[in-house]
Amino acid sequence: MSKPLAGIRVIELANFIAGPLCGTLLADMGADVVKVEPPGGDMSRATPPIRNGESVSFTALNRNKRSLVLDLKQPDAQEVMRKLAAKSDVFVEANRPGALEKMGLGAEHLKVVNPRIIYTSVSGFGQTGPDRRRAGVNLIIEAFSGVLSVTGAPGEMPMRPGVQTADVFGALFATYATLASLVGAGRTGEGRIADVSLVEASIAAAAWEAAEYLETGQVPQPMGNRHRLTAPYQLFETSDQRYVAIGTPNNILFQKFMQVIGLGTHLGVRVVSRFGGRPAVAAGFGLAAVGAVLLAQVPASGNALTAVLPGFLISGLGLGATFVTATTTAMAHVGPHDAGTTSGLVNTGHELGATLGIAFVSTLAAQSLQGGGDTVSGFGAAFTATAIAAAVAAVGATLLVPAGRPPATDGPVFAH
Repeated sequence: MSKPLAGIRVIELANFIAGPLCGTLLADMGADVVKVEPPGGDMSRATPPIRNGESVSFTALNRNKRSLVLDLKQPDAQEVMRKLAAKSDVFVEANRPGALEKMGLGAEHLKVVNPRIIYTSVSGFGQTGPDRRRAGVNLIIEAFSGVLSVTGAPGEMPMRPGVQTADVFGALFATYATLASLVGAGRTGEGRIADVSLVEASIAAAAWEAAEYLETGQVPQPMGNRHRLTAPYQLFETSDQRYVAIGTPNNILFQKFMQVIGLGTHLGVRVVSRFGGRPAVAAGFGLAAVGAVLLAQVPASGNALTAVLPGFLISGLGLGATFVTATTTAMAHVGPHDAGTTSGLVNTGHELGATLGIAFVSTLAAQSLQGGGDTVSGFGAAFTATAIAAAVAAVGATLLVPAGRPPATDGPVFAH
């Protein structure tokens, strides 16, 4: 089976990484790529490691190509280039903007000899604008685009990425633009001009960071090896001083991970069911029962507010303490950055129903033993006490749960 770009001829006039990598990707897809180099050769020919007199790095970035040496400062060489362009489908160049125009090899010049040609330019800051003539080496682009501002540990000097991100992003966008232009030319018969900026490519690659800033107005900060949206999704140090990468970007993977490490029982477990035996929770239930007994003794006459207030306060305090204590314990168990905390708030609400039942039973028991009070009023008081307790618990939950966390009941956090 032939490759998809078989029969497509590409002229590559580029140096080092971004432009040559674009040409290599096109060559990998079957294009006939002719690399045009100056008499001194591509600068990457001198980069180590060297094997048998040839740079291995150069070979990796320029495989599957043919090579031609032209001194484009000479008019005859410029004419050779125009003749090549007339018989080619694509022209990829990565020179400083304006340089080829002075030689009569700009996009508009080559379209005269070949109206169907795809002309792809790769530069640091683009072909237009006040910075078009600035040098655009990889590190400068990473700094200018903001990539370095979110790389490294918080509060420390930004860390340069271990790979040439700006050059690679630019090469990928240049390849994408060239392929899209070939499709368009095949349909309309017209050539296209693509202007690929390494700065714009790097900014485009920072989709999450850009979205965060545009929506919230907050400048994204470096997070070390942690992920901006998901946890766990980072490196962890092992007991033998090695490192393991763990990434669970969705609930299904998180659940599988928990099961593999033997913590599957913690998935979807009700918080109070896990911690219901704790003394503080038991004390909360006790306070709720005491409050219910006091409410049962409220006489039918008298100042209703002063009569029921002690029972309301005690019952509400008991229910609120139960709810908030369970939530706090859950938070300490799962960690402050885990949506399981919010899950605990939801699940603990089930326990309020059980506490309400305790209040009812206590109310009826007190009335039966003491022979006083109004049963209907006692039930109403119990309902009211529970409402107060829920309000207390809601306030406590609001104070305890970090702001900006969406409710989740079955997995890891997807927002920080």
